[in-house]
Order: sequence, then C-alpha cells, then structure tokens
Amino acid sequence: MATMNLAAHSGIEQREYKRRIWAWTMYDWANSAFATTILAAVLPVYYSQVAGATLPSPARATAYWSTGLSISLLIVAIFSPILGTISDIMRGKKRFLALFFSLGVVGTGLMVLVDSGDWLLASILFIVARIGFNAANVFYDALLPHVAREEDRDSVSSRGYAMGYLGGGILLAINIAMIQLLPGTLGPRLSFLSVAIWWAVFAMPLFVRVPEPPAATAHLAPGQLVIAVSFQRLWDTIKDIRRYRELFKYLVAFLIYNDGIGTIIGVAAIYGAELGFGSVELILALLLVQFVGIPYSLVFGRLPSKAETHRPFYLAFVLFNLVALPLVGIAGLRYLPAEVVGRPLAPFPATAGAVGQGTHLVSEAGFRFTGRWESTTIQAAELGQGQDATYMQSAEPGARAEIPFNGQRIKLVHSTGPGHGIWEVEIDGQPVIDEDNGQPVRIDGYNPTERYGVSASLSVHEPGEHTLAIVNTAERNPSSRGTILALEAVEVLPPVRQSNLGTIIGMIVGLELLGLLLAFSFGGVFFTGLAEKIDTRNAITLALLVYAVIAVWGFFLNSVIEFWFLAWMVAIVQGGSQALSRSLFSSMAPSAKSGEFFGLFGIMEKFSAILGPLIFAFAATTFGSSRPAVLSLIMFFLLGGCLLTRVDIARGKQVAQDEDRALLKAVEG
Repeated sequence: MATMNLAAHSGIEQREYKRRIWAWTMYDWANSAFATTILAAVLPVYYSQVAGATLPSPARATAYWSTGLSISLLIVAIFSPILGTISDIMRGKKRFLALFFSLGVVGTGLMVLVDSGDWLLASILFIVARIGFNAANVFYDALLPHVAREEDRDSVSSRGYAMGYLGGGILLAINIAMIQLLPGTLGPRLSFLSVAIWWAVFAMPLFVRVPEPPAATAHLAPGQLVIAVSFQRLWDTIKDIRRYRELFKYLVAFLIYNDGIGTIIGVAAIYGAELGFGSVELILALLLVQFVGIPYSLVFGRLPSKAETHRPFYLAFVLFNLVALPLVGIAGLRYLPAEVVGRPLAPFPATAGAVGQGTHLVSEAGFRFTGRWESTTIQAAELGQGQDATYMQSAEPGARAEIPFNGQRIKLVHSTGPGHGIWEVEIDGQPVIDEDNGQPVRIDGYNPTERYGVSASLSVHEPGEHTLAIVNTAERNPSSRGTILALEAVEVLPPVRQSNLGTIIGMIVGLELLGLLLAFSFGGVFFTGLAEKIDTRNAITLALLVYAVIAVWGFFLNSVIEFWFLAWMVAIVQGGSQALSRSLFSSMAPSAKSGEFFGLFGIMEKFSAILGPLIFAFAATTFGSSRPAVLSLIMFFLLGGCLLTRVDIARGKQVAQDEDRALLKAVEG
C-alpha cells in the first residue's frame, strides 16, 4: 500500500534509510557554501569595492546591493507557496529542487566574470543565484518529512545544519586563503566559481539517493490544469485557516523570534566593526561560529529525543554555558590586562595645536592648504547618501593639505576619478612607509568614473602632536594622465585595541572542558527530571533564552574577549534553534502538502528578514549608537517565545496526520 512518508515504508531497510538521510544532509553541506561565501563574507565586500567601483559612492553600492536582496526575496516569497503546491500535486519536489538548484549554481558560477565596474552584471547574477538558492531550499526542506521518520526529524534536521556549518566553513576558509594568496581580483572571482562547483558536486547524493515523494492526488480530472488546481488548493488552505490554527500560530511565533535571530546574524560583523574590532577578529569570529556550531547543532537535535540517554548531560552543558560564558567574559574584561582582552584604550590627548579623535571635514578649521585648491560641493542625490559633501580639490604639482593631529589611527576620505593621479602621504615631513613592502604609502586616485567617499587608513601609535600631509608629487597615473585629488575629511580613529586571541581561545577551551566535566559528573544527578520535560518546543525556548542573554550582553559589550565569548554563545544556539524550528514545522504540516506548507514557511523566513533590521536601524538612528538597537532585539525573543508556549503542538500534529490519512485514501481510491 502506498504511503505519504517514504521513510516509514516497511520495505525500506535501515541501511538504505541511513543512506537517504546522509544524502539529504549533504545538500546542506553543499549549499551552505553559498550562504557563507556569497551572502555573508566575500561577495558583499567585492560588490562594494570592485564591481561597484564605478558607482558614485560606497553608499550607492550598498543601496544597489540591498535592492538586489529585496528583489530576490520578494520573488521567492511570492512564488514559493505556489510552486510548492504544484510540486505536491504533480509529484515534482525533486524536479523543482533540481531546477532552482541549477539556476543557483549557474548564476553563482558566472560570477567569475564579474570584474571592476560590473555592478549591473553582478546584481543580475546575484538575484538569479539568490532566487535559485532560496527557492531550492523550499523543496529541500519539503523533503524532510518524506526522508526522516517523525521521531528522527529533530536529529536529522539538526544534522543537516551541522553538515552545513562544516561544509560552508571549510570552503570559506579555503576561499579566504585564495583571496589572500592570489593577485588582484582573481582570488574572489575563483572563490565564486568554487562555490558553484562545491554546490553542484555535493548536491548529487540527494538526487541519486532520495526518491521522489508520491503525489498528493491520484490524478487530475479531464480538462483540469495543474496550475489551476494548485491555486485552488492553496486558496482552500488559506480559507480553511481555522483548521490549521495551531500551525499558523506557530508560524507567527516563528516569524517573530526568527526575526531576532536573523538580525543578530546579519549585524554581528557591522556591530563589531562599529565597536572598533579589527577585521582579523571579525573574520575569525565568523569562522568560529561556523565550526563551533557543528557539535552544538547535534546537541540541540538530541535534547528532545526520548530515546537519547545523555539528555541530562547535554542539558547541563548548555545551561553551564548560559551562565559561565557571560560571567567569565565579564570577569576577564575587568581583571585581565587591556592588551590581553581588548578593552578600549583611552584616546590620546588632544592639544591646542592638534585635533583629537573624531571626523574633521575640509570645510572646518584645522586644515592648512598650500598651492591652488578649489572647493566643490557634491549633491546628496549624486552621492547616494543623506547629505551634501564638500571636497577640496587640487591638480597643481606640489600642492599640500596638512592637518595636525594627536597621533592615533587616521583615515583619509577622498575621491577617485578619471583625471586623478598619485599622491604621497607624509607624517611630520617624512614619507609614510608601507610595512608590507617597505615602499612609501601612495594614494592612487584613478578610477574610470568619479567615486566619492573612498578611504585610506594608516596608523601612528605615538601620542603627541603630529602633522599629516597629503602631497601632490606631480607623478601622473599612466591610466589617467591626471594629478587631481579631492579631499573631503580626515577621521582620527580610536586607538587600536590590543588583544591576545591565543589567550582568549585558551580560556574558552578551558571553560568548555570544565563544563563537560561538571555536566558529566552532575548532569544525571541534578538535571534528569528537567531533561525529561524537554521536547522540541522547550528546546527552542531554551535557545531563545540564550538569545535573550546575548541581546542584553551585547548592549554592554566592550572588549574583544566579550565579543568572542558572545560569538561562542551564538554558535551554541544558532544552528539548533533553526533546525528544531524546521523539524517542528514539518511535524505539524501534512506530509502530502509539504511543498505547499514549506512554501508558506519560506514566506515567513523571508519576512523575518525585514522587520528586525528595520527596528535595528530605527533604534541605531534614534540613539546614535547600535547598542540600544542590539538590546531592542530582546523583545523578539521574549514575544516569540511567549507565543510559542501558546501553540497546541499535539493538536497541530493530529490535524496533519488526519489530513495525510484522508489524502492517502483519496489517492488509493
């Protein structure tokens, strides 16, 4: 007799069942390379600095990048439930997965062609690839209830996330090495191609091993079109929302708390940069979350399992981290040396003759100009930002712009363009020497089109009065045959934080070993009763509690050691919370309508990427800092968790099972 859940078929041997699960999780390994390299780490920076180099400003590049994100998400949100319903009716989940997987792979692979100024090509390819990535995930998720038995879905979903962390993290590490070692744009471009190859190769086990689930209907009546039937069934589901009341209550809760999770993932690097953490700390922290998330995803997948004998140990270990990580991180901030933990250093003192920390515009007092300089005002609309900008521009050989400053790091904000040449940088009358190549630091101002808001940074670690000078050496750029430089501002940055990542990582590892020892020794004694009460919902609620602590701690965060301890906390719950959310939804959605319902689930995931960032941006703009914005995220976790407790999960599962039985009878009839 046919069944709607292939994993439960009596003819499937245990070995074949495990192979199908492995094949399904390998797709997470495959496509997570897109999430890490394309979405998070490499393409956004490459788009702004290389593909968008001919745009008027970095702000305009950011605006175009955000537009591409919105377009791709909107298209997927509109079409995913419709296509999901069609896949249920015509037995096409794997076919639709293959279609959008191919679209994503081709779009990603063609990014190898994107070079300087190719922002339009990059935007088009990114939109195509992002549509393929997100739409394919709808059908991939819809296969979960057909691949895994109900009692295994939490662990299988979590295993998928763990595989994704590992696969995405490994390729990201390889790509970072490629970018560092290969010249020019070759490293990033080949990293895009490597994502396409990785995705294509490691997705193959799913297409070979996982069978196509059966259709939800026996046949179409004469004259019926599959699209018309799909729209009708989707409309019937929406009209019959009261029947799926518990499922939709869960979707609302998921929309809210996942909004907070997504916002934390999206703003972590920007927030760390705002607090003055270096790029090395931020990149390594991203890799930390990738790899540390692997074991913790598996831990959360096993917490709800009644057959798991180590549940008290897992629960004790998670609770230990919830308490110990903030306590030890904050204690390290207070009692360890600043050069170890990365506390902010006091600004070098400003003097009557030298400016201190902050942004100093050319339109303000403090600059001294020699030679012919002209003032130029660039309109906000042209810059793609909120206000006009004033630049002092000179093309005269020997022209100098000088400003005395207090010796901290300094950033020059200037323009580039077709008539721009090469300028040298001096401090206290001496050329600044590049530590990497031993050559004088130069500003190469050439660009095929005018571009404003470009920056160059350098460091002077000695406090006291120093004079920065930008000098027209009359050396022309061969590409531009010009000598223009337009200077907008000099920003005196905070002193460089000093930290010892080896010591910090050693503290984390030592703390984790202590936690494992205590959990192993006392978990069974003190947490057996509590562990028995942990089901999928309670495990998600525990993760939301950890996220609430993260939001509060993030408000006070002010050191490298705290940032790394906080990143470890994020790694503990990030994969597990999302994996369990996926498996809980699959248990409350009819397996026969998994495409349709995971299409709706996909809509909630896309909309959850909208509200949180908007509230974060509003809070950051209102208060002039991202700290209150981070704290505001706690309301997503508290409200989402509260709504989650009101979902009658048993009732939701019963409705799904009744629906499957009714559809099975209709198919057999």
